[in-house]
Amino acid sequence: MPFSRVVSLRVLIVVLAIAATSATLCADKKQPPPPPARAKSPAPAVTDEYIHKEFGDNCSLLGGPPQFVGDLDGDGVDDLVVAARCKNPMADQAEYGFVVADPYDSFLGFGDVKVTSTFASEVPDRKGICLLIVHGVGADAWRSDKTKPKFLLINLPFKTLTVKRLALKKRTVLGVYMEERGEGEETSSVLFWDGKKYRYQQLGSTLE
Repeated sequence: MPFSRVVSLRVLIVVLAIAATSATLCADKKQPPPPPARAKSPAPAVTDEYIHKEFGDNCSLLGGPPQFVGDLDGDGVDDLVVAARCKNPMADQAEYGFVVADPYDSFLGFGDVKVTSTFASEVPDRKGICLLIVHGVGADAWRSDKTKPKFLLINLPFKTLTVKRLALKKRTVLGVYMEERGEGEETSSVLFWDGKKYRYQQLGSTLE
């Protein structure tokens, strides 16, 4: 075989090898997951019977804010978000297997929920206001009778609630957006699952 043809064949082999390697690297490169489906309302709506079953008789639904269903933790299974009023959340957490957390005061530098759970609002109609989140498990999602992660979030100064997409650096998640009242009047904020816990983040002033 002529020398030029040998060289050409070798060059072709090298080019094909480089192309194959590049294709493999591109395929192996982790692509960002698709954005989650938009949140919707549970059908039928959640009742106090469900709340008492999952969080105890000290908690009851809060009239007014809407209820939401959506995949907050990115596992492909729907989760539940509802507003409630809970008299003594710390007393029932072991019995009903939920986590009491305070993302708002953690953001402000107060990390001990045993302390911040004693921060009672001076406004009577704000006392005991909480956000309840139930992560779904299996085909029945948040309605499942299986043990599932449950969170009771305290001291959130929300006036209105909505659940919609939130763009983070490497992915898009569902966040719980809040218009605030009290000290944060005319400001907005968002709660989102960071893979380990729910995190509070301020967004700034509203456009009203």
